[in-house]
Amino acid sequence: MNKKTTCRDELLYTIKQIINNKGVNEFTVKEVVDYMKSHGSTYKESTIRTHITSRCCINVPNNHETVYDDYERIDKGIYRIINM
Repeated sequence: MNKKTTCRDELLYTIKQIINNKGVNEFTVKEVVDYMKSHGSTYKESTIRTHITSRCCINVPNNHETVYDDYERIDKGIYRIINM
């Protein structure tokens, strides 16, 4: 991603790339962190993890002022994107 984006924007792009490559709608936090770092993301690992596991996950307690329903946890450490 060349233009300035939010962490959420980068996550959505990254996760779509990962699931398209895998052919299945599921991903792990590690897959996302590794992909983003290898593609030049400037976001800290902790920020990426927080977005996936809390801010953007529909089936976890709401602990943030702004949240999104982008992903859901389907198993321990495994998520899927909602509404691709």
